[in-house]
Amino acid sequence: MATIGRQAPSIILIAQCKSRLNQVVTSFSATSAPVFHSRSFSIFQVKRAGTRRVAPVGLGFNRWVSTVPVSSKKTRRKTGEIVSTLLEVGGVKISKDDVVRENDPTNNVPDSIFSKIGVQLHRRDNHPLGILKREIYNYFDNNFPGLFNKFDNLCPIVSVKMNFDDVLVPHDHVSRTYNDTYYINSETVLRCHTSAHQAELLREGHSYFLVTGDVYRRDSVDSTHYPVFHQMEGFRVFTPADWEASGVDGTTYAATDLKKNLEGLAQHLFGDVEMRWVDAYFPFTNPSFELEIYFQGNWMEVLGCGVTEQKILIDNGRTGSTAWAFGLGLERLAMVLFDIPDIRLFWSSDQRFTSQFSSGQLGVKFKPFSKFPPCYKDISFWISESFTENNFCEVVRGVAGDLAEQVSLIDSFTNKKGMTSHCYRITYRSMERSLTDEEINQLQGRVRDEVENKLNVTIR
Repeated sequence: MATIGRQAPSIILIAQCKSRLNQVVTSFSATSAPVFHSRSFSIFQVKRAGTRRVAPVGLGFNRWVSTVPVSSKKTRRKTGEIVSTLLEVGGVKISKDDVVRENDPTNNVPDSIFSKIGVQLHRRDNHPLGILKREIYNYFDNNFPGLFNKFDNLCPIVSVKMNFDDVLVPHDHVSRTYNDTYYINSETVLRCHTSAHQAELLREGHSYFLVTGDVYRRDSVDSTHYPVFHQMEGFRVFTPADWEASGVDGTTYAATDLKKNLEGLAQHLFGDVEMRWVDAYFPFTNPSFELEIYFQGNWMEVLGCGVTEQKILIDNGRTGSTAWAFGLGLERLAMVLFDIPDIRLFWSSDQRFTSQFSSGQLGVKFKPFSKFPPCYKDISFWISESFTENNFCEVVRGVAGDLAEQVSLIDSFTNKKGMTSHCYRITYRSMERSLTDEEINQLQGRVRDEVENKLNVTIR
């Protein structure tokens, strides 16, 4: 277990994040211009490779807070990539030692994840995620002028209470495990959804808000999953004065308003498409729904949403009110709108990718600039009871970074002694150059060593 002294830096950072938010809100709330704040959170489920898991959505802070690194102090990872050891996000300085602690058993954040903090792809105007974010903002600004506050620059370090308890995630939910979430220590995490700040925003008096931010989750390796991605959430509170004249109860009123506005958002993004509503379950909304559209010959989930659970409103000083909330994944929609085939491309700095997109140009189709050949390497080992595929994928990513395109289980069997063997195929491919046999063999050798040393397995 981490000592109190080891936990303190993260706790201090959380306090700094809250303090910085209060400063930003106070500084700009009196201005006549639209207010863009700095926060993020989300709670909505996203369908991922045929599985279901809590995938909250959220927004963030304002655009005028600097997020450039504040120090040139850097370290070199084993992959040769340079990683800054001091960052600034939302006005909060974060050192590598605050987030990555290799000898702390309550910490599972690797260097590769720390290097993504502060990048904030969603705040780049000429990036597909920034373009999509701005289009959603435009929809709400046009339909509700000056009503929704926007947050897109919140510090991603939050408490377990903020990330899970405040949005009613059950204590036995899989998302709370070290297998799924990046823990800085037992009480502090990298937010796994932007909804981690929802309760705090309500307590501070916000009734209409959009939240966008980067979120962090340990996950599989393939073309649609990445350990850092981006979410947006919308939230609106109603008082009895809003629904009493309608002749319906508050829940019905909120659900009707929610569906009407989200159907309009889908049409704004995708055009005149066929839509359908599917009943769903989320721990933080009741009733809950998923919106699907018929696009390019298939039904596609766009977002999750629902009427906010009364407990969340009551616990945060909104007794007697009702509210709706929705959440969506920016990468999921951007991959469809821009025809981007691999989620790793969002992180590319190659000008052949970045030069294809411009602010305000939603739906410009990505033109592949090359297709370098893949290289396949297999690895087999006897697993232990503690083995999880997420841990294996984390090792592969830690060694190969974005050169790992996919990890697939291709064989599994149990012998007469009850021992289980897994065989995984790792696909290596760069999006920018051809890989040499020598470097692939070196990567695979390091993967074998790391797997055996860290995962308590026996290589076959």
